[in-house]
Amino acid sequence: MSLLIPRGYRNVLGSVENTEKAIKAVKDMFQENLSAQLALLRVTAPMVVMSGMGLNDDLSGVESPVAFPVKGVGGYQAEIVHSLAKWKRIKLAQMQVPAGRGIYTDMNALRPEEELDNIHSIYVDQWDWEKVIAPEHRTLDFLKRTVRRIYEAIKVTENKLYVEFPQIEPMLPEDIYFVHSEELLQMYPDLSSKERENAVTKKHKAVFVIGIGGSLTDGKPHDGRAADYDDWTTLNEDGYYGLNGDLLLWNPVLESAFEVSSMGIRVDAQALKRQLYLKGEQFKMDLMYHKMLLEGKLPYTIGGGIGQSRLCMFLLRKAHIGEIQSSIWPEDMFVKCHNAGIDLV
Repeated sequence: MSLLIPRGYRNVLGSVENTEKAIKAVKDMFQENLSAQLALLRVTAPMVVMSGMGLNDDLSGVESPVAFPVKGVGGYQAEIVHSLAKWKRIKLAQMQVPAGRGIYTDMNALRPEEELDNIHSIYVDQWDWEKVIAPEHRTLDFLKRTVRRIYEAIKVTENKLYVEFPQIEPMLPEDIYFVHSEELLQMYPDLSSKERENAVTKKHKAVFVIGIGGSLTDGKPHDGRAADYDDWTTLNEDGYYGLNGDLLLWNPVLESAFEVSSMGIRVDAQALKRQLYLKGEQFKMDLMYHKMLLEGKLPYTIGGGIGQSRLCMFLLRKAHIGEIQSSIWPEDMFVKCHNAGIDLV
Protein backbone atom coordinates (compact mmCIF):
# COMPACT_ATOMS: atom_id res chain seq x y z
CA MET A 1 0.00 0.00 0.00
CA SER A 2 1.21 3.49 -0.89
CA LEU A 3 -0.49 6.65 0.33
CA LEU A 4 0.40 10.23 -0.54
CA ILE A 5 -0.81 13.02 1.74
CA PRO A 6 -0.51 16.31 -0.20
CA ARG A 7 0.91 19.11 1.90
CA GLY A 8 -1.74 21.64 2.91
CA TYR A 9 -4.58 19.70 1.28
CA ARG A 10 -8.14 20.94 1.77
CA ASN A 11 -11.52 20.10 0.29
CA VAL A 12 -12.13 23.06 -2.03
CA LEU A 13 -15.84 22.20 -2.11
CA GLY A 14 -16.04 22.70 1.65
CA SER A 15 -18.17 19.71 2.63
CA VAL A 16 -19.05 16.13 1.79
CA GLU A 17 -22.53 17.31 0.77
CA ASN A 18 -21.13 19.73 -1.82
CA THR A 19 -18.79 17.01 -3.03
CA GLU A 20 -21.71 14.65 -3.63
CA LYS A 21 -23.56 17.36 -5.58
CA ALA A 22 -20.47 18.03 -7.67
CA ILE A 23 -19.93 14.33 -8.39
CA LYS A 24 -23.44 14.10 -9.83
CA ALA A 25 -22.87 17.26 -11.86
CA VAL A 26 -19.64 15.92 -13.37
CA LYS A 27 -21.17 12.55 -14.26
CA ASP A 28 -24.31 14.06 -15.77
CA MET A 29 -22.43 16.66 -17.80
CA PHE A 30 -19.60 14.49 -19.03
CA GLN A 31 -21.64 11.57 -20.32
CA GLU A 32 -23.86 14.02 -22.19
CA ASN A 33 -20.79 15.70 -23.70
CA LEU A 34 -19.13 12.37 -24.55
CA SER A 35 -22.28 11.05 -26.21
CA ALA A 36 -22.55 14.18 -28.34
CA GLN A 37 -18.88 14.19 -29.35
CA LEU A 38 -18.76 10.52 -30.41
CA ALA A 39 -22.39 9.86 -31.43
CA LEU A 40 -22.95 7.24 -28.72
CA LEU A 41 -26.13 5.61 -27.43
CA ARG A 42 -26.29 4.57 -23.78
CA VAL A 43 -26.94 0.84 -23.29
CA THR A 44 -27.32 -1.47 -20.31
CA ALA A 45 -24.36 -3.74 -19.68
CA PRO A 46 -23.59 -6.80 -17.53
CA MET A 47 -21.52 -6.92 -14.37
CA VAL A 48 -21.08 -10.68 -14.81
CA VAL A 49 -20.14 -12.82 -17.84
CA MET A 50 -19.77 -16.57 -18.26
CA SER A 51 -16.26 -17.97 -17.95
CA GLY A 52 -14.52 -19.71 -20.84
CA MET A 53 -16.00 -17.59 -23.63
CA GLY A 54 -13.21 -15.05 -23.98
CA LEU A 55 -15.53 -12.17 -23.08
CA ASN A 56 -13.76 -10.82 -20.02
CA ASP A 57 -10.91 -8.34 -20.29
CA ASP A 58 -7.54 -9.83 -19.31
CA LEU A 59 -6.11 -6.32 -18.70
CA SER A 60 -2.32 -6.79 -18.56
CA GLY A 61 -2.74 -10.57 -18.52
CA VAL A 62 -1.93 -11.32 -14.89
CA GLU A 63 -5.10 -10.30 -13.03
CA SER A 64 -7.59 -12.95 -11.87
CA PRO A 65 -11.34 -12.22 -11.98
CA VAL A 66 -13.74 -12.84 -9.12
CA ALA A 67 -15.43 -16.11 -10.16
CA PHE A 68 -18.27 -18.24 -8.81
CA PRO A 69 -20.69 -21.00 -9.92
CA VAL A 70 -24.24 -19.99 -10.89
CA LYS A 71 -26.85 -22.44 -9.60
CA GLY A 72 -29.52 -21.35 -12.11
CA VAL A 73 -27.40 -22.32 -15.12
CA GLY A 74 -26.29 -25.72 -13.92
CA GLY A 75 -23.42 -24.52 -11.77
CA TYR A 76 -21.40 -23.19 -14.68
CA GLN A 77 -18.73 -20.69 -13.71
CA ALA A 78 -19.32 -16.96 -14.07
CA GLU A 79 -16.98 -14.06 -13.37
CA ILE A 80 -17.26 -10.38 -12.56
CA VAL A 81 -15.99 -8.26 -15.42
CA HIS A 82 -12.67 -6.44 -15.43
CA SER A 83 -14.01 -4.25 -18.21
CA LEU A 84 -16.33 -4.61 -21.20
CA ALA A 85 -13.74 -4.21 -23.96
CA LYS A 86 -14.88 -7.30 -25.86
CA TRP A 87 -18.52 -7.50 -24.78
CA LYS A 88 -19.20 -4.12 -26.42
CA ARG A 89 -18.01 -5.33 -29.81
CA ILE A 90 -20.42 -8.26 -29.74
CA LYS A 91 -23.20 -5.88 -28.63
CA LEU A 92 -22.52 -3.61 -31.61
CA ALA A 93 -22.74 -6.61 -33.95
CA GLN A 94 -26.03 -7.72 -32.39
CA MET A 95 -27.48 -4.21 -32.69
CA GLN A 96 -26.16 -3.87 -36.28
CA VAL A 97 -24.87 -0.38 -35.47
CA PRO A 98 -23.59 1.41 -38.61
CA ALA A 99 -20.13 2.92 -38.98
CA GLY A 100 -19.84 6.33 -37.32
CA ARG A 101 -22.06 5.47 -34.38
CA GLY A 102 -21.53 3.58 -31.15
CA ILE A 103 -22.54 2.82 -27.58
CA TYR A 104 -21.47 3.66 -24.05
CA THR A 105 -22.39 2.22 -20.69
CA ASP A 106 -21.77 2.50 -16.97
CA MET A 107 -19.27 -0.27 -16.28
CA ASN A 108 -18.79 -1.51 -12.71
CA ALA A 109 -16.02 -3.98 -12.01
CA LEU A 110 -14.03 -5.57 -9.19
CA ARG A 111 -10.26 -5.89 -9.33
CA PRO A 112 -9.33 -7.36 -5.94
CA GLU A 113 -5.64 -7.62 -6.77
CA GLU A 114 -5.17 -3.85 -7.06
CA GLU A 115 -2.61 -2.28 -4.76
CA LEU A 116 -4.61 0.32 -2.83
CA ASP A 117 -3.41 3.91 -2.92
CA ASN A 118 -4.66 7.40 -3.79
CA ILE A 119 -5.87 6.42 -7.25
CA HIS A 120 -6.40 2.64 -7.11
CA SER A 121 -9.40 0.86 -5.59
CA ILE A 122 -10.74 -2.67 -5.85
CA TYR A 123 -13.95 -1.09 -7.22
CA VAL A 124 -13.72 0.29 -10.75
CA ASP A 125 -16.37 2.45 -12.39
CA GLN A 126 -15.95 3.80 -15.88
CA TRP A 127 -17.76 4.90 -18.97
CA ASP A 128 -17.03 2.00 -21.32
CA TRP A 129 -17.59 3.09 -24.93
CA GLU A 130 -17.23 1.51 -28.36
CA LYS A 131 -17.82 2.86 -31.85
CA VAL A 132 -18.10 1.15 -35.23
CA ILE A 133 -15.62 2.40 -37.81
CA ALA A 134 -14.94 1.75 -41.49
CA PRO A 135 -11.87 -0.41 -42.28
CA GLU A 136 -10.09 2.60 -43.78
CA HIS A 137 -10.34 4.42 -40.43
CA ARG A 138 -7.96 2.03 -38.70
CA THR A 139 -5.31 4.76 -38.75
CA LEU A 140 -3.34 6.90 -36.32
CA ASP A 141 -5.00 10.03 -37.68
CA PHE A 142 -8.45 8.68 -36.83
CA LEU A 143 -7.26 7.67 -33.36
CA LYS A 144 -5.97 11.20 -32.73
CA ARG A 145 -9.21 12.79 -33.94
CA THR A 146 -11.18 10.61 -31.55
CA VAL A 147 -8.86 11.45 -28.65
CA ARG A 148 -9.33 15.16 -29.36
CA ARG A 149 -13.10 14.73 -29.21
CA ILE A 150 -12.88 13.00 -25.82
CA TYR A 151 -10.52 15.69 -24.55
CA GLU A 152 -12.97 18.34 -25.75
CA ALA A 153 -15.74 16.63 -23.75
CA ILE A 154 -13.54 16.81 -20.65
CA LYS A 155 -12.74 20.50 -21.20
CA VAL A 156 -16.39 21.42 -21.76
CA THR A 157 -17.28 19.59 -18.54
CA GLU A 158 -14.57 21.48 -16.64
CA ASN A 159 -15.85 24.82 -17.94
CA LYS A 160 -19.46 24.03 -17.11
CA LEU A 161 -18.44 22.85 -13.66
CA TYR A 162 -16.82 26.23 -13.04
CA VAL A 163 -20.19 27.92 -13.59
CA GLU A 164 -21.80 25.87 -10.81
CA PHE A 165 -18.76 25.67 -8.53
CA PRO A 166 -16.63 28.80 -9.14
CA GLN A 167 -14.01 27.71 -6.61
CA ILE A 168 -12.90 25.09 -9.17
CA GLU A 169 -11.14 27.14 -11.82
CA PRO A 170 -10.46 25.59 -15.25
CA MET A 171 -6.83 24.62 -15.78
CA LEU A 172 -6.72 22.25 -18.76
CA PRO A 173 -4.67 23.48 -21.75
CA GLU A 174 -6.31 24.22 -25.09
CA ASP A 175 -4.61 21.34 -26.92
CA ILE A 176 -3.52 17.82 -26.08
CA TYR A 177 0.04 16.69 -26.80
CA PHE A 178 0.59 13.40 -28.67
CA VAL A 179 3.74 11.34 -28.22
CA HIS A 180 4.59 7.73 -29.03
CA SER A 181 5.93 5.59 -26.20
CA GLU A 182 9.12 4.97 -28.21
CA GLU A 183 9.65 8.70 -28.68
CA LEU A 184 9.10 9.11 -24.95
CA LEU A 185 11.79 6.51 -24.26
CA GLN A 186 14.24 8.38 -26.51
CA MET A 187 13.39 11.67 -24.76
CA TYR A 188 13.96 10.26 -21.27
CA PRO A 189 16.15 7.14 -21.66
CA ASP A 190 17.24 7.06 -18.02
CA LEU A 191 13.73 7.18 -16.55
CA SER A 192 11.18 4.42 -15.92
CA SER A 193 7.97 4.44 -17.95
CA LYS A 194 6.01 6.08 -15.11
CA GLU A 195 8.75 8.66 -14.59
CA ARG A 196 8.67 9.42 -18.32
CA GLU A 197 4.91 9.94 -18.09
CA ASN A 198 5.40 12.33 -15.18
CA ALA A 199 8.06 14.32 -17.02
CA VAL A 200 6.14 14.78 -20.26
CA THR A 201 2.77 15.42 -18.57
CA LYS A 202 4.20 17.98 -16.17
CA LYS A 203 5.49 19.87 -19.21
CA HIS A 204 2.42 19.64 -21.47
CA LYS A 205 -0.39 19.14 -18.87
CA ALA A 206 -2.52 16.97 -21.22
CA VAL A 207 -0.84 14.09 -23.06
CA PHE A 208 -1.83 11.05 -25.09
CA VAL A 209 0.86 8.35 -25.08
CA ILE A 210 0.54 6.19 -28.21
CA GLY A 211 1.62 2.57 -28.47
CA ILE A 212 0.96 0.66 -25.24
CA GLY A 213 1.67 -3.07 -25.17
CA GLY A 214 4.41 -3.71 -27.68
CA SER A 215 8.11 -3.94 -26.80
CA LEU A 216 10.17 -0.79 -27.29
CA THR A 217 13.84 -0.58 -28.29
CA ASP A 218 14.86 -1.24 -24.69
CA GLY A 219 13.13 -4.61 -24.95
CA LYS A 220 10.25 -3.70 -22.61
CA PRO A 221 6.70 -2.45 -23.27
CA HIS A 222 5.73 0.95 -21.93
CA ASP A 223 2.95 -0.84 -20.05
CA GLY A 224 1.07 -4.12 -20.28
CA ARG A 225 -1.93 -4.75 -22.54
CA ALA A 226 -3.97 -7.84 -23.28
CA ALA A 227 -3.57 -9.35 -26.74
CA ASP A 228 -7.19 -9.40 -27.84
CA TYR A 229 -8.69 -5.92 -27.80
CA ASP A 230 -6.37 -2.93 -28.52
CA ASP A 231 -4.15 -3.08 -31.61
CA TRP A 232 -0.57 -2.46 -30.47
CA THR A 233 1.33 -4.20 -33.28
CA THR A 234 0.12 -2.47 -36.46
CA LEU A 235 2.64 -0.04 -37.95
CA ASN A 236 1.09 3.45 -37.99
CA GLU A 237 1.79 6.36 -40.35
CA ASP A 238 4.38 7.83 -37.98
CA GLY A 239 6.50 4.73 -38.42
CA TYR A 240 5.88 3.32 -34.95
CA TYR A 241 3.82 0.36 -33.84
CA GLY A 242 0.49 0.82 -32.13
CA LEU A 243 -3.01 2.23 -32.66
CA ASN A 244 -3.84 2.63 -28.98
CA GLY A 245 -2.77 4.65 -25.97
CA ASP A 246 -3.44 6.33 -22.62
CA LEU A 247 -4.82 9.79 -21.92
CA LEU A 248 -2.88 11.51 -19.13
CA LEU A 249 -3.57 14.80 -17.32
CA TRP A 250 -1.24 16.61 -14.95
CA ASN A 251 -2.71 16.38 -11.45
CA PRO A 252 -1.53 19.38 -9.38
CA VAL A 253 -2.91 17.92 -6.15
CA LEU A 254 -0.87 14.73 -6.41
CA GLU A 255 1.84 16.37 -8.53
CA SER A 256 1.93 13.50 -10.99
CA ALA A 257 0.63 12.26 -14.32
CA PHE A 258 -2.93 11.04 -13.91
CA GLU A 259 -4.41 8.47 -16.30
CA VAL A 260 -8.11 9.04 -17.01
CA SER A 261 -8.57 6.86 -20.07
CA SER A 262 -7.16 3.88 -21.93
CA MET A 263 -8.39 3.40 -25.48
CA GLY A 264 -7.53 2.33 -28.98
CA ILE A 265 -8.50 1.01 -32.36
CA ARG A 266 -9.36 -2.64 -31.83
CA VAL A 267 -7.59 -5.63 -33.34
CA ASP A 268 -8.65 -7.01 -36.68
CA ALA A 269 -8.15 -10.71 -37.45
CA GLN A 270 -4.52 -10.28 -38.50
CA ALA A 271 -3.55 -8.21 -35.46
CA LEU A 272 -5.34 -10.64 -33.14
CA LYS A 273 -3.39 -13.61 -34.49
CA ARG A 274 -0.12 -11.67 -34.30
CA GLN A 275 -0.66 -10.50 -30.74
CA LEU A 276 -1.89 -13.85 -29.44
CA TYR A 277 1.28 -15.38 -30.86
CA LEU A 278 3.48 -12.76 -29.18
CA LYS A 279 1.76 -13.45 -25.86
CA GLY A 280 1.85 -17.23 -26.31
CA GLU A 281 -1.96 -17.36 -26.09
CA GLN A 282 -2.85 -19.08 -29.37
CA PHE A 283 -5.26 -21.34 -27.43
CA LYS A 284 -7.65 -18.39 -27.19
CA MET A 285 -8.43 -18.70 -30.89
CA ASP A 286 -10.87 -21.46 -29.95
CA LEU A 287 -12.87 -19.24 -27.57
CA MET A 288 -16.25 -17.88 -28.67
CA TYR A 289 -15.27 -14.21 -28.92
CA HIS A 290 -12.03 -14.86 -30.75
CA LYS A 291 -13.64 -17.26 -33.23
CA MET A 292 -16.29 -14.64 -34.03
CA LEU A 293 -13.59 -12.06 -34.71
CA LEU A 294 -11.47 -14.41 -36.81
CA GLU A 295 -14.55 -15.44 -38.83
CA GLY A 296 -15.39 -11.81 -39.65
CA LYS A 297 -18.57 -11.70 -37.55
CA LEU A 298 -17.61 -8.60 -35.56
CA PRO A 299 -17.38 -5.00 -36.83
CA TYR A 300 -14.23 -2.89 -36.95
CA THR A 301 -14.30 -0.67 -33.88
CA ILE A 302 -12.52 1.88 -31.73
CA GLY A 303 -13.22 2.01 -28.02
CA GLY A 304 -12.00 2.44 -24.49
CA GLY A 305 -12.81 3.22 -20.91
CA ILE A 306 -12.92 6.55 -19.09
CA GLY A 307 -12.70 6.32 -15.33
CA GLN A 308 -15.73 7.87 -13.66
CA SER A 309 -14.22 8.21 -10.19
CA ARG A 310 -10.88 9.14 -11.73
CA LEU A 311 -12.38 11.98 -13.79
CA CYS A 312 -14.42 13.24 -10.83
CA MET A 313 -11.32 13.09 -8.64
CA PHE A 314 -9.35 15.18 -11.14
CA LEU A 315 -12.02 17.77 -11.88
CA LEU A 316 -13.01 18.20 -8.21
CA ARG A 317 -9.34 18.50 -7.13
CA LYS A 318 -9.45 15.53 -4.77
CA ALA A 319 -6.45 13.81 -3.19
CA HIS A 320 -7.92 10.31 -2.91
CA ILE A 321 -10.31 8.28 -5.04
CA GLY A 322 -12.07 7.30 -1.81
CA GLU A 323 -13.40 10.85 -1.62
CA ILE A 324 -15.46 10.01 -4.72
CA GLN A 325 -16.43 6.35 -4.36
CA SER A 326 -17.28 4.03 -1.50
CA SER A 327 -14.88 1.10 -1.34
CA ILE A 328 -12.72 -0.90 1.07
CA TRP A 329 -9.62 0.66 2.58
CA PRO A 330 -7.14 -0.37 5.31
CA GLU A 331 -7.95 1.11 8.71
CA ASP A 332 -4.66 2.98 8.94
CA MET A 333 -5.40 4.62 5.58
CA PHE A 334 -8.74 5.85 6.95
CA VAL A 335 -6.99 7.33 9.99
CA LYS A 336 -4.17 9.01 8.05
CA CYS A 337 -6.60 10.47 5.54
CA HIS A 338 -8.98 11.74 8.21
CA ASN A 339 -6.14 13.42 10.08
CA ALA A 340 -5.14 15.16 6.84
CA GLY A 341 -8.67 16.41 6.04
CA ILE A 342 -9.27 13.76 3.40
CA ASP A 343 -12.76 12.36 4.03
CA LEU A 344 -13.17 8.87 2.58
CA VAL A 345 -16.82 8.07 1.86
